[in-house]
Amino acid sequence: MKCPACGNPDLKVIDSRPIEEGNSIRRRRECLQCAKRFTTFEMIEQAQIIVIKKDGNKEPFDRNKLVTGILKSTRKRRSVDAEAIVDEIEAELQNTLHLEVTSVELGDRVLEKLRDIDEISYVRFASVYREFTDVDSFMDELKKLKKKHAKSKKTETPEN
Repeated sequence: MKCPACGNPDLKVIDSRPIEEGNSIRRRRECLQCAKRFTTFEMIEQAQIIVIKKDGNKEPFDRNKLVTGILKSTRKRRSVDAEAIVDEIEAELQNTLHLEVTSVELGDRVLEKLRDIDEISYVRFASVYREFTDVDSFMDELKKLKKKHAKSKKTETPEN
């Protein structure tokens, strides 16, 4: 970094303060040559997640698309914090070393979260995401959900 007034690279930090919920730092700096003071901001740079669509095209991850899909599937159902679900999925993806994710994997992650929150919302999301074309494919998904639901009931220990 260089002084914006004289271009000297020798600077000192006078003050540092966290801003925006601790995701950024505001720093007051002073040039050691001309004594000009200025402010800089530092923030964490998130790597861009790329979504590989079913047709092979790639596009940047758009959290708004995911939030909208979740909100549509939960409409007139439980109050679901779609933003929190997408935040969680986005954080999981940022923490992996792979910044390319298929739309299938992304949809599966949403389904996993919705299954634990509301099974009807899960089925609604799956019906669009998995592109059910007939009643049989819809019924197959319901059978899978019922099977998983039955397994989770068996693994629960009875309360005393």
